[in-house]
Amino acid sequence: MAIIDGLDADLVILQEADKRLAPRPAALPADMVRDAGWQVIPFGSDADGGVSLGWHGNAMLMRGDVELLDTARIDLPGLEPRGAIRADLMTPIGPLRAIGVHLGLIRRYRQAQLAHIREELNRLPDAPAVLAGDFNEWGAFGTAMSGGSPGLTLASTPLSYPSPRPVARLDRILHSPDLHVAATGGGAAPGAARIASDHLPIWADFVAAGR
Repeated sequence: MAIIDGLDADLVILQEADKRLAPRPAALPADMVRDAGWQVIPFGSDADGGVSLGWHGNAMLMRGDVELLDTARIDLPGLEPRGAIRADLMTPIGPLRAIGVHLGLIRRYRQAQLAHIREELNRLPDAPAVLAGDFNEWGAFGTAMSGGSPGLTLASTPLSYPSPRPVARLDRILHSPDLHVAATGGGAAPGAARIASDHLPIWADFVAAGR
């Protein structure tokens, strides 16, 4: 929670926030999250008995002047059980559609998962959108993932994996053209982050295009 608070964010998207085996209890205690002033956006199902922080390990936390309008779970294709989460929000920069992902280990399935997310977004009314999470892609994103590109722009964020000495940009943030990236960066000293995760956090500040 100290690392999350240190990002000074309005919205945080997490992966592996729940343990893998049923009933998938939260790896980060929900009470600790709430005591730190964060609201857990609800994505869990009745099957988990209310013990999970999110869905398929993906979770979102919000605070400040952010209002939740709608949520959805998105089943993703592939050999492994994978899913994405979507929240429609009203934020200080206006409406925002946030999607959290943890893509598969095999490239062709990652491409199919991104293509499925693109199809889901195309069914919805247009809205400024951010897609963020662990993309599990070691190569250059533009070339490797072009087969499933959701039509979003890649923000320039730092290397994030592994946390003791990052060499790969596994964690990424993409955004729609109606959002402008004001700044990006990483957070947490490697020593502290190594305790919390094998990934360093990354962040992006957005403003509405034209402002």
